[in-house]
Amino acid sequence: MSGDRHSLLLEAANPRRASAADADGLADLFTFAFMTDPVFDWIARPGETRAAGLRRFFLWLLSVRAIPFGEVWLGGGAAAVWLPPGVPASPGGVVAQLRLVPMFVRLCGFSRLLRGSAMADAMEKNHPHEEHFYLAFIAVAPSLQGMGLGSAIMDATLQRVDARGAPAYLENSNPKNTPLYERHGFVRQRNIAPRTAPPLVAMWREARRSTGQGSNSLSQ
Repeated sequence: MSGDRHSLLLEAANPRRASAADADGLADLFTFAFMTDPVFDWIARPGETRAAGLRRFFLWLLSVRAIPFGEVWLGGGAAAVWLPPGVPASPGGVVAQLRLVPMFVRLCGFSRLLRGSAMADAMEKNHPHEEHFYLAFIAVAPSLQGMGLGSAIMDATLQRVDARGAPAYLENSNPKNTPLYERHGFVRQRNIAPRTAPPLVAMWREARRSTGQGSNSLSQ
């Protein structure tokens, strides 16, 4: 087991850039990782159809909103979805948003569609205007959690952020992840969730300049 853990950590610390061919596998990874996430538990429909709704959402996010911009990284059963500076955090335009309604109905169901809309509105309203790297999602396969893989891929991908001298932003949907984010320099700002929703905490990491001395690397 120690050998397997070492290999996985090595892969997570040296992740490769995701391509379109990785979208299906990554959608499965994020679906399983976020099935019981407090915020998704609040907005996503309950029951047997939840997994299908989550998977469709993550497949859209990866295929359309993230992978094309080149900052989705994976390795060792972990993955990090970043959006680089200049990429809108949400799709713009009324027409583009209307096209997404069926997907969000499948994710939330009609009974929770207003919850999903309120959460999306809160995220958009509170998103920083300053240019930054946005960590949309980070996940580790449930069977591999607790091995340090999330920390390893966070270290590796933040090196890319620091090489650009850019700040970073995320929304923390699960309090158990707070120590991970704080160890990597993210500072809590405020809870941006709608009233009655579980906390969704905005966290900001000030820009740093890379020293060029890190041991991790990102595969091109």
